[in-house]
Amino acid sequence: MNNYKTKLLDVIALLEDIPAKKLTRGEIGTVVELLAPGVFEVEFSDKDGRAYAFAAIRDEQLIVLHRQGKTWRIAA
Repeated sequence: MNNYKTKLLDVIALLEDIPAKKLTRGEIGTVVELLAPGVFEVEFSDKDGRAYAFAAIRDEQLIVLHRQGKTWRIAA
């Protein structure tokens, strides 16, 4: 069970596809707004920092990532 509370500017990865936004499982985004309890506006950007999608994502559709050194870790 994950006790981490997702917050603004967290880096996340999708746990499922979101076909309506053409997003696939594993895509990485950043939480840019808290919409409601357990619902977040997430921005998805390309390697140059240009946003290519925004989506309202529920907590159960994402996993928060944390960077330690040169690798990313799952928040627990």
